[in-house]
Amino acid sequence: MPTAPRVRQGMTLGLVFGAVLFAGAASGAWGEPIGSSRAPLSSDGVRGADLSGADLSPQEARQLVGASGDRWAAYLSPQQYRDFTGGRYPGVGLTVERSADGPTEVAEVLPGSPAARAGIAVGDRLVSVDGVPAAQLPVTELVSRLRGGPAGSEVVVGVQDGDGPVRELGLTRAELAAREVETDRPSPGVARIAVHAFTKGVAGQVRAAAAGARGVVLDLRGNSGGLVEEAVGVASAFLDGGPVASYQARGEHRELTATPGGDTAVPLVVLVDGGTMSAAELLAGALQDRSRAVLVGERTFGKGTVQQPSTLADGSVLELTVGRYQTPAGRSPDGTGVQPDVPAPAGDDTGTENLALRVLDGLSPAPEPSGAP
Repeated sequence: MPTAPRVRQGMTLGLVFGAVLFAGAASGAWGEPIGSSRAPLSSDGVRGADLSGADLSPQEARQLVGASGDRWAAYLSPQQYRDFTGGRYPGVGLTVERSADGPTEVAEVLPGSPAARAGIAVGDRLVSVDGVPAAQLPVTELVSRLRGGPAGSEVVVGVQDGDGPVRELGLTRAELAAREVETDRPSPGVARIAVHAFTKGVAGQVRAAAAGARGVVLDLRGNSGGLVEEAVGVASAFLDGGPVASYQARGEHRELTATPGGDTAVPLVVLVDGGTMSAAELLAGALQDRSRAVLVGERTFGKGTVQQPSTLADGSVLELTVGRYQTPAGRSPDGTGVQPDVPAPAGDDTGTENLALRVLDGLSPAPEPSGAP
C-alpha cells in the first residue's frame, strides 16, 4: 500500500485550510482594504483586515506574517501559490512531520530527489533551514523557506540522525510533481485510497478510484490539508448532499455543503493519525458525524482554523486565519483533534491497515445465500 506522508467552498471557495507541504509534500483575520500605499502595518492593524491588492514588498509581507501572532500565517510568492494549489512545486523531496510538542522529523524522502541524493533518511530530525532553528518556525514558515526559490536555487538544511552530529547540507531545489492520491487493491473489490493533500483535481481522482469498489479505505494519515473545495468534493463522493462543516468569518455564519448524488452505500473506513490536519480533519469529522464512515487510527492533529488568501498587488499571497470551523455536529477539532471510532496503536502502520480491512469487512453486507431455499 502507498504510505501516507507524515509531517474553499464558502467565501467564493477562497479558503485554504493550511496544507503543510514540506518541499516534497508537506505546508489566515483581516476588515477594510489596506489599499496600495506602503504605509507601515502593525499586527494590530491587520487583524480583521482584507489585504487583497495591497502593494507590499516580499520583505514587508514576511514581516507582517511574523508580527501577526498567527501561527498558521504564511507568505507565498506567485509561483509558490500556483504550485501549492496545483500539485507541482520546486522542492527538495522531503516530507516531514511535527507532533504538538516534539521535534520536526523526516517522514518520507522522495526517491531520486535532492534530499535522497544528499543521504537524508526517514527518521532524521530537521534541525534548521537556512540557519534558522526549525523549532522556532511554524510549519507554514518552514514550507515557505524550503520552497522559497525556483528550481535550481539552493536551501541549506541541518539534519541529525539520532544523537549524531548535525549535518549542514546544501540542497538544490528541483521541479517536483506532488503525488497526492495513490491507490491499491488490498483485497478483491476493495479500493484503498491514500490522499496526501487536497490540491486541484484530488476530489475527481478519489471519485474515480472509488468507482465500482465494494468497499473503500480512505487513508488520510499524514494529510496536512489544502483546498477546502477539494475536501468538500471528496465528502460529496460519499454523501448525498447535506452539511460538511460551518465556520464564522467576519461575523457571518457560513456553511460548507456536499453536492447531492454521492455513493452512500459503499462501506467506508477512514484512516487517521496525528498527522491528519486541517481540511483532512474537516473531512474525517464530517464523515464521522454523518455516520457515513468508521474512523480507525489515532487522534488527529487538532488544527480547526480557516485561512483566507489575500492576493497582493504583485500576485503573491498572504494566508491568514479568519476563524474556526465546526463539524456537522457542532464540534471544533481545534486543539483537541478528532477521535477515531476504533483506536489503533501508534507506529504500527501494517497493523492499523489490517485493522481497517477487518472493520471494513464488518461493514460489508453478508453475501447472498446460493441455491434454492
